[in-house]
Amino acid sequence: MRVKVVLRCNECKQRNYNTMKNKKNTPEKLEMNKFCRFCRKHTVHSETK
Repeated sequence: MRVKVVLRCNECKQRNYNTMKNKKNTPEKLEMNKFCRFCRKHTVHSETK
C-alpha cells in the first residue's frame, strides 16, 4: 500500500517535498539528501506526517 509522505528539512524544519512510499517495503521513516530552497544547500530531509 502506497501512502503520501511529506519530507522536511532537518536544518530549517521547512516542508519542501511530497513523495510516495510503500509502507510494506519501507516501514521505517524515510531520510533523503535533497536540496532545500530555504537553506539554499543540500540537506537531509526526513519524513513527517
